[in-house]
Order: sequence, then structure tokens, then C-alpha cells
Amino acid sequence: MIRSRRGGRRGNAETAELNITAFMNLMVILVPFLLITAVFSRLAILELNLPGSSTEPADPQEQTFQLEVTVRMDRLEVGDRNQGALGIYPNSPEGYDFDGLSAKLHEIKRRYPEKTDAAILLEGDIEYDTLVQVYDRVSVREEIEEEAIVRYDLFPVISIGDAPVTDGGA
Repeated sequence: MIRSRRGGRRGNAETAELNITAFMNLMVILVPFLLITAVFSRLAILELNLPGSSTEPADPQEQTFQLEVTVRMDRLEVGDRNQGALGIYPNSPEGYDFDGLSAKLHEIKRRYPEKTDAAILLEGDIEYDTLVQVYDRVSVREEIEEEAIVRYDLFPVISIGDAPVTDGGA
């Protein structure tokens, strides 16, 4: 009696080997290339304090110097929230007067050395680059001393908000 084999194979089945040599060669070249060409960016985090809304008038006894830098389309304004404008710097044909702003802020820091906070108020269509430049000048002053750049903190605690609307755009 001869038995027939149905439904199954029972022969010499050799296990096929997987050849990954070409893949490994590709990885050996690709990984260093990707590491060399990768752009490593430095992330910096700026802590901003947004002002709260308050409708209660401040007691005149409690009013202290509160520095505000207002960025408008045609000028920069430096002032005290309680006393008013301390300096107005109109735009020149080259753009905003950041040097005048820096000088005024340095003068204010000499008068109020313990003051560390300021508010930057922006009109609606101010470019982000302008905000960054104003932020840099309000927070830090750079001076060249003995062929090296030295940085001094001016007003590092900065709040950002909307500028008040002016009457007649003046």
C-alpha cells in the first residue's frame, strides 16, 4: 500500500537567507550625511507678562513710575503711564529711531536703577521684527568696553499689549 500525501509538502525546504548587505551600505552612507546636513536650531524662550485688565482707578498715593514704550507706525513713544510722554522719536527715512530709544531708556535706568519692568504697547500692523528690536533695546543695553561687547540689563521684565488709540492719528 502506497500512501499518498495530500495537502502538505514534506520535502527538503531550505530556509532562505535575507541579504541586507545593500541596505546596510545605504545606512552607513545615509546616516552620517543626514547628521552633517541637519540644521540644529537654538530655541530661546522669552517670558512675557501680559497686563491684566483693570477698570479701577489707582490711588494717587500708590502711583509709581510705570515705563511704557509705545510703537506706532510713524514713531516710538517713551512715557510713564501716570505722568505722560517722556520722549517721542519720529521715524526717519531709514526707519525707527532705535538709537534715540536706547539713549532715553539708559537715561531712565539711571534715574530709576531699581526699576526692572516695562510695557511695550504696539499698534495693530507693527511688524514682528520691529517688536523684537524694541524688545532687545528695552531689556538690554550693549556697550563696547575694551574691544568687547558688554551687556547691561535695563528693564528685563517686559509686558506686551495693545497701544491706545490716538485722536486723529497724531
